[in-house]
Amino acid sequence: MDIADIATPDYAEIDADERLGKVRSMFEEDRPKGIVVTEDGDYTGIINQKQLIQSHIQDGAKVRGLVRSAPKVRRTDDVREVARVLVESGAKIAPVFEGETLWGIVSEEAILEAVLDNLDTLDVADIYTAEVVTVDDDTQIGRCINLLRENSISRLPVLDEDGRLTGMVTTHDIADFAVRDMERQQKGDRSGDIDRVLDIPVYDIMSSPVATTTTGATVKSAVEQMLDNDYAGLVVTPDDDDETVAGIVTKTDVLRALTYTEEDHMDVQITNIKLLDTLSREEIREEIQQTADKYQDMQVQHAHVRFHKHKEKLRGTPLIQCQVRLRTNKGQVAGSGEGYGADTAFNVALDKLERRVLELKGVRADEEYRGQLLRKLGEL
Repeated sequence: MDIADIATPDYAEIDADERLGKVRSMFEEDRPKGIVVTEDGDYTGIINQKQLIQSHIQDGAKVRGLVRSAPKVRRTDDVREVARVLVESGAKIAPVFEGETLWGIVSEEAILEAVLDNLDTLDVADIYTAEVVTVDDDTQIGRCINLLRENSISRLPVLDEDGRLTGMVTTHDIADFAVRDMERQQKGDRSGDIDRVLDIPVYDIMSSPVATTTTGATVKSAVEQMLDNDYAGLVVTPDDDDETVAGIVTKTDVLRALTYTEEDHMDVQITNIKLLDTLSREEIREEIQQTADKYQDMQVQHAHVRFHKHKEKLRGTPLIQCQVRLRTNKGQVAGSGEGYGADTAFNVALDKLERRVLELKGVRADEEYRGQLLRKLGEL
């Protein structure tokens, strides 16, 4: 299937010389998934709401300061490939070109709606992210912003003092609160000082109750819930406990699942592929395959490698965080690490992933031994 019937010529657009204040207003009023930036009528890039949350740039600055590139696709491109480039770029929309002319955009929602009927063959347990960053309900907004930025995520489940799910805070929640606070300041209420805002507990702005799904639900039902309510993701809970956080499933997780292949070699998805320096996709795939081959009972069906660049540098080389997550016939396993340069970060993450695999094998070996022992005792 190609995207000829999925893409749309209707999209939000802004000139690179406009002020960021106008962008904030567009997101507040129309809630677009992304805005196309042009200069003299020519396509320049896109801007999304998460960039505004992560940026300290003032409203008076020009849009061009936050423009980011997005993968260009064509109306005849395959849906799977478009899903791949959206995931790897971290974008929610991609510009669609006809020849050299910008024709429109394609969004992750449009792709998910088009493939919805094919998603009932997967369960949420097959694709959800088990490693979740959470906060307590008294965590300050400033700390939440840092966690969102450091982990390149857009939502944080909120737990009460007993570790039970009590709310959710997203980049949208923080952006909405910041806009309301700026409006109060403009009306003369100086209590809206930025330091006060950052010190407010997340309990005051979080959404509650939280939209959830279960590990046993079909991906189709989860996507329907997200599309019907304009959710970007859902908290995943065990089938028998709706207050314990088992993970998160997002639209991006579903797009990633669309890229799974039935080819002989393992499929690898790389987020922020532009951060690769001396590494290639094939080298990453080979390294992961070599690790998997050490444990013949573990068959890797899909690998997701995510890179994130920090501001810190060492002799010009940025500090990189790498997370490697494998979807295997034994469940999900992950490892993360940091280093200067993508190569070093990847190797640290892969080493930690291998240790995690060994830990899991040890646990399974202990369980098997315990089962054997109980069977023998039962025979006495």
